[in-house]
Parts: sequence; C-alpha cells; structure tokens
Amino acid sequence: MSEKCKLGDIVEIHQIILAAGERAAGVPEDTSKVPLEAWIKGKALTEASVGEEVTIETFSGRLTRGVLTTVSPGYSHTFGPAVPELAPIAQELRAMLKGGRSHG
Repeated sequence: MSEKCKLGDIVEIHQIILAAGERAAGVPEDTSKVPLEAWIKGKALTEASVGEEVTIETFSGRLTRGVLTTVSPGYSHTFGPAVPELAPIAQELRAMLKGGRSHG
C-alpha cells in the first residue's frame, strides 16, 4: 500500500527545475550532466499518493506543484562535525563576555 497524504498534511515534493540539457553554459561539465532539482515542503492542497503529482502551499504562501516524495517529512541536516580549532575561540569569547581578558 502506498503512503497517501490528505488535504492539509505537511508534505515534501520533488521538482526538476532544469533538465541536464537546459543548464547554463558556464556551469562545470559534471554539473551540466545532471538536472537542477528541488525538494520543497508545504501543505498538500489535494490528496495524493507518494509518486503522484500534488500541488502544495509553501510556508511562505507560494503555490507550487511536484511529485510527492514524503508525508510528514522530518529534518536530516546537521552543522557537520565539531571543528577543534574553534574550541579555544569559544572559551576566549566567554571569558571576554564575563569581563575577563580584553581582546587585543
């Protein structure tokens, strides 16, 4: 059974913005070989099953259409691994804000 969204569900859609052959002439060769794609989240304005086209209203109020990929999408981004070189800077900044050592 395919996952289906109802009117008003938060969903994610997929769009091909530019096909591989439509990319700008100045982009690197490896980039020009793939389409420019977008994954957009918003509220479903109709019912649809994953893989079907659906119109959504984005959180900024824009209407757009694409292929339904996910119903109730989550977030999977991170800020990456810790950067050891930044740890001493954070400690120094905390000391400055507490009235400790002055910068300079």
